[in-house]
Amino acid sequence: MNIRLFRKISIAIVVCLLIGFLGSIATQTSVDDWFTTLEKPSFDPPNWLFAPVWTLLYVMMGIAAGLVWYRGLHHAWVKTALYHFLFQLFLNLSWSVVFFGLQEPLGALFVIIALIVLILLTMKWFSVADKRATYLMIPYLLWVVFAAILNFEIWRLNS
Repeated sequence: MNIRLFRKISIAIVVCLLIGFLGSIATQTSVDDWFTTLEKPSFDPPNWLFAPVWTLLYVMMGIAAGLVWYRGLHHAWVKTALYHFLFQLFLNLSWSVVFFGLQEPLGALFVIIALIVLILLTMKWFSVADKRATYLMIPYLLWVVFAAILNFEIWRLNS
């Protein structure tokens, strides 16, 4: 791997992990109290699973973004892909703030639906730049779809 590619991937991974860290701050505000009082569906994973899964997903997202960024910002489609990526990253953080920080499962459901749409658009634009980037985003998309189903069920069970 050349140095320029390594640098871009490294920066993108750090940005993704930073967003994940900020989201974890919002999560910690109520995961040990308000969240424990909620009724959850039978398929709710154990809390310990979320940190390693999200860490892996953020690293994969960072690699994907770095691969696209490496193609060069002089390409309009690279800029478009990265704009979509950054916007979906913002929605990713927003979900934690709305669900855990504001304790609003319904509002978070709207955010996560928008997030899924943005992930799909990001993947569409990533495929123009580097197909590998699109494939690296698939586990993230699947996890967010699962999280949306979980979010819906938590809202439904507690409404």
